[in-house]
Amino acid sequence: MAVEVVTLGCRLNTFESEGMRKAAREAGHEDLVIINTCAVTAEAVRQARQTIRRLHREKPAARIVVTGCAAQTEPETFAGMAEVAQVIGNDIKLKGKTWAEAVPPRPAGFAVEALEKVRVNDIMSVRETAGHLVDGFEGRARAFVQVQNGCDHRCTFCIIPFGRGNSRSVPMGEVVAQINTLLARGYREVVLTGVDLTSYGADLPGSPRIGALVEAVLAHCPGLERLRISSIDSIEVDDRLVRLLKSEPRLMPHLHLSLQAGDNLILKRMKRRHSREDAIRFCAELRAERPDFVFGADIIAGFPTETEAMFANSLDLVDACGLTFLHVFPYSPRPGTPAARMPQLPKPVIKERAARLREKGAAALAAHLGRAVGRVAPVLVELNGNGRLDDFTLVRIEGKAEPGKLAQVRITGHDGSALTGALVA
Repeated sequence: MAVEVVTLGCRLNTFESEGMRKAAREAGHEDLVIINTCAVTAEAVRQARQTIRRLHREKPAARIVVTGCAAQTEPETFAGMAEVAQVIGNDIKLKGKTWAEAVPPRPAGFAVEALEKVRVNDIMSVRETAGHLVDGFEGRARAFVQVQNGCDHRCTFCIIPFGRGNSRSVPMGEVVAQINTLLARGYREVVLTGVDLTSYGADLPGSPRIGALVEAVLAHCPGLERLRISSIDSIEVDDRLVRLLKSEPRLMPHLHLSLQAGDNLILKRMKRRHSREDAIRFCAELRAERPDFVFGADIIAGFPTETEAMFANSLDLVDACGLTFLHVFPYSPRPGTPAARMPQLPKPVIKERAARLREKGAAALAAHLGRAVGRVAPVLVELNGNGRLDDFTLVRIEGKAEPGKLAQVRITGHDGSALTGALVA
């Protein structure tokens, strides 16, 4: 075994994992496992610990290095695990020097105490931009490009700013150059990623917005066939991006929205910047121009003080916005956040509401899949016979399809979670 990277959490972690894999290989590491963690919920941290224990049992000779948001926000949690050789902070995990100096192979009699086990700095002191060149993604047909990192907002439930630091952006020229490098290596779809994409550019000269970046990418990357934007805060989307989303065919008709709740009082207590009406209006505006637009969303179930009536508003938001892909998070208090000091709901209530939200989401997805049956559409082929429509719907393809290619597929059915389809000759 050489270098193995296990990615937990968001698409930004996926991008960063490839950077770490490349840097660790260039540093000559072997028998190294890197765990790129997520801190969005207490469950995410629990899963990270569980993954570390499992990998140590499966690969007892490997050295395990833990990094990512959970490592940044609670390094002591992982430093206290005997299975972990080193804990590395988010600010240095993509630097070649970090991996050149990372935990070496353990000779006989090696003492863990002789190693600097925790290398985690103050993330709020980081000011540099986030650009890092990744020239490929193992086992993937689409490429992820990090254009922004960190967050200047302080939602009452969220620990992520303390794992990522303040917002900082990658200059447009660097983004364009990286995308053209990826296109030269055969990628046909690129996903722009960040922690708070709609804050892009505020720290750059001239303060360009995310719409200007997208326009530059489309103009200066003529070989790019499909451009996708990851999770956004819809209330902060600028007019230029809205115009492009309505009219640009290379910009995929799919967005994942950071909505979090459907009740205005809960949104206020979350310190969100949008209202329920704002979210509904945004979805309706895009669908008026592109009826095929598909939306996903993050929604939290059981936020402190949430009544049954307030939760009903979140349930109803699925229909009001026409949501298709739901990421449901049962609320869990994160130490140090304001919401953790608010009156908490009983755990069984939170669990039951999360289940109802997931049931609602499953019904919405099944209805969406049913509407696609009978279509012939281009599908970006991934590994193992899977692929994605332009609206990000998963398709399981019958027959042999070459990964990385755009294939015409006739949609023949679905199983409630994905479409099935056959290649069109």
